[in-house]
Amino acid sequence: MASGDRGRQHCCFQEWMKLQERDLSELLQGLTLNGNNSNNDGVLSQLAEKNIQHFQEYIEQRRGLARDDVSAFFAPTWCTTLENSLLWIAGCRPSLFIRLVYALCGSKFESQLTEFLQGIRTGELGELTGRQLCMVNCLQSKTIREEDELSSRLAGLQEETADQPIAVIAKEMSRIGELSGETDKALDEHERAMHRILEEADQLRLRTLKELLQVSHDHEFYGWIWDLSTPSILIRR
Repeated sequence: MASGDRGRQHCCFQEWMKLQERDLSELLQGLTLNGNNSNNDGVLSQLAEKNIQHFQEYIEQRRGLARDDVSAFFAPTWCTTLENSLLWIAGCRPSLFIRLVYALCGSKFESQLTEFLQGIRTGELGELTGRQLCMVNCLQSKTIREEDELSSRLAGLQEETADQPIAVIAKEMSRIGELSGETDKALDEHERAMHRILEEADQLRLRTLKELLQVSHDHEFYGWIWDLSTPSILIRR
């Protein structure tokens, strides 16, 4: 892969990180200005949906860049070794968003227990209805099943690199360091398969965020939109 291609991938990532910081700043400012006034829920909703649209544009951009060298996204040189150790198919696990929602629910409820017992409602995450919690739980189960399926496919793809035709063809090369046409063909197919898995993983991340946002639309308050949008900073890829 040419160094210019790797540079474009790096720039794509850096631009995405800067955009996330701006989006999160807008959400925090909007929440601070509007408070939990339900009359202003439309503003927060528009900001959150804009964030989702930005993420969709980002994954479309990197999908094009991944056609040149998809493996670079699975172990990006522009990330730290710690970040790379936490990656799941070139990004974070979509189920992590849901786990964060549960964690926020628990912390909000605990910190506002006195107000809750006094009948005071703030519209925070800790006040999700039973119906909403059921929706989130169903989404979590579905998301984990899809994650497991993609993980199995990736594991199978990795195992194939030690099987025919790649290993056998490489062993039978006429000269050391010379790749045969059959080897090139096998490696190209391997990269295409990795690209498909990356694309499906990105779509799962996007779909999970959209469905979580839909749960918030079902809420009579919209003050928790900042908390829900926080996971976007975890989408490092």
